Amino acid sequence: MDLQGASTSGTSGASLELASLKLAKDQQKQEGQATLQLQETAADVPKSSSSNPALGANIDTYA
Repeated sequence: MDLQGASTSGTSGASLELASLKLAKDQQKQEGQATLQLQETAADVPKSSSSNPALGANIDTYA
């Protein structure tokens, strides 16, 4: 039975590390895009249309 080490398998540690870093970078880009999209969506939430800005400022805490 002939066993081969990792260095003879054709894939070096450096290439695996580069592939891992690329995947991490791609993941960060996707998360950043999702965050920007969420912020843009939240910015589209309509403001209250009341002409009285004090409306809703007081909360009745008595039951």
